[in-house]
Amino acid sequence: MKQPLAYIHPEAKIAPNVVIEPFVTIDKNVVIEEGTRIGSNVTIMEGTRIGKNCNVFPGAVIGAVPQDLKFVGEETTVEIGDNTTIRECVTINRGTKAKNKTVIGNDCLLMAYVHVAHDCFIGNNVILVNAVQVAGEVVIDDFAIVGGTSAIHQFVHIGAHVMVAGGSLIGKDIPPYVKAGRERISYVGVNSIGLRRRNYSNEQIRDIQNTYRYLFQMGLNNSDAIERIEAELPASKERDEIILFVRNSQRGIIKGYYPERV
Repeated sequence: MKQPLAYIHPEAKIAPNVVIEPFVTIDKNVVIEEGTRIGSNVTIMEGTRIGKNCNVFPGAVIGAVPQDLKFVGEETTVEIGDNTTIRECVTINRGTKAKNKTVIGNDCLLMAYVHVAHDCFIGNNVILVNAVQVAGEVVIDDFAIVGGTSAIHQFVHIGAHVMVAGGSLIGKDIPPYVKAGRERISYVGVNSIGLRRRNYSNEQIRDIQNTYRYLFQMGLNNSDAIERIEAELPASKERDEIILFVRNSQRGIIKGYYPERV
């Protein structure tokens, strides 16, 4: 159902059963797939691709040019997967020549006033709570949850199944399966509740906890911790994923939390 009070560029490719509410603006070179609903006063700019069965709430702006001085008008995109919900006043900028696209995966929830900057890659089943601000070229892996009003520095990588406390300032990479919080942001444990909800076994969770004891609770530097993990803990998918994440970290990972002694 295409509202007569909406503006849709004749070159936009809109599936027949997409619902478009009044006062929507859709530019050229936009693709919106079947089952998606676009709320009133949404602006969808050139280069946007929106998948199936998405729900975009009023006031969102998707595909605006990057807020990045190296952008010089190159043709780039925003690509949003299927079954993703974008709440009120979310802004998602398209890519630059750095990565050429900004990507939001399937089954994500971006709550009100979230900002996703240029060239970000956000995986599947990610939740960004109200007013999370994501700088350019950030990577957020599957099933991560970032608490409200958190700010994520450019180039940060947040691993899969991570839970970040609201109001966090995130300047370092956060490895997979952990909870992160406090000021400065630190490791505060394994996200065991989230992992159980996603059918991780007690044995798998125990292996993850044992791996992070070396990294965060034994006073070792990362290189020494990894050396001991590989020598002393049995190989597993989760162990090896953590090791690979730490070795590939460009900004360095968060630190462990050590309470002050009284």
